[in-house]
Amino acid sequence: MERLQQISAWLATLLPGRVRSLAPASADASFRRYFRATLDDGTTRIVMDAPPTHEDCRPWLHVQHVFHAAGAHVPEVLATDLERGFLLLSDLGNTTYLQALDADNAAALYGDAIATLVRIQAASRTGLLPEYDRALLQRELDLFPEWYLARHHGIVLDDDQRNGLAAVFERILATNLAEPRVFVHRDYHSRNLMHLPGSGNPGVIDFQDAVHGPISYDMVSLLKDAYVEWEEEIALDWLVRYWELARKSGLPVAADFGEFYRAYEWMGVQRHVKVLGIFARLWHRDGKDGYLRDMPLVARYLRRACERYAELSPLRHLLDRVEDKITVLGYTLERREL
Repeated sequence: MERLQQISAWLATLLPGRVRSLAPASADASFRRYFRATLDDGTTRIVMDAPPTHEDCRPWLHVQHVFHAAGAHVPEVLATDLERGFLLLSDLGNTTYLQALDADNAAALYGDAIATLVRIQAASRTGLLPEYDRALLQRELDLFPEWYLARHHGIVLDDDQRNGLAAVFERILATNLAEPRVFVHRDYHSRNLMHLPGSGNPGVIDFQDAVHGPISYDMVSLLKDAYVEWEEEIALDWLVRYWELARKSGLPVAADFGEFYRAYEWMGVQRHVKVLGIFARLWHRDGKDGYLRDMPLVARYLRRACERYAELSPLRHLLDRVEDKITVLGYTLERREL
């Protein structure tokens, strides 16, 4: 309540007499919250509330500048109060790709998303964003045994299983780190892309964790989305379209699509291992249960890749064990769901 009162007072100073209402707009997996301010002329603005004790607005502002310069449609920054953690932003609406997508518009919307991603990647330079280095990739992988296996499913690994998983993680990291490097949004998916009819799709949000890293990463986020599933043939067609556009734009994708596809698959393994760990942590540590329903799809993506590549068999065996655990505990989900 105190934060909301501070926001209202801040807006009254910036826009005296103009704010007619202030209502929640959205929240995310962090401590950030967003409010929509409606003004006297019917237009709206977004207020980001990022408590300084938990969040830092500066990375968001930096990436906003980088992505805007690249030609991405990101929120415009209208005012800042970094000491209190408030940003006043232009409003990209309240319709995400997830809400807007259907069989008729999907190809066009994904085409727009791919074109925007290529623009962002084409602007890549070293030194502007943090490196998506081995240490960060490893920390993300480590969330899986700690939070998904041990905390979420009560599975304690023996020495052989730990060693097998560590060997798989080494192979994953080697493949990820061998990829060419570009700007990476890191969560480029249907909940962070806004549908903006007639004004340039997509609006791009939630980019504060952007890094300089593997070129296939954001296509994994987009096509192996935790919140919407497409038939593999459709996703493959969109991936080919990206690869063709990236080559035409001079991006350093592999000249052989098969080589690029394998890197994309292994990047997906890293991301899905991480996401399962994060979703479990959000529930067990932070009390946020909204992501539990999204775990089955992420686990299916992970299993499909593990079944295609023999080198990933130790990870597949752990997924088998998770499924047996679920069956024993009497979960109502299908065996292949988690």
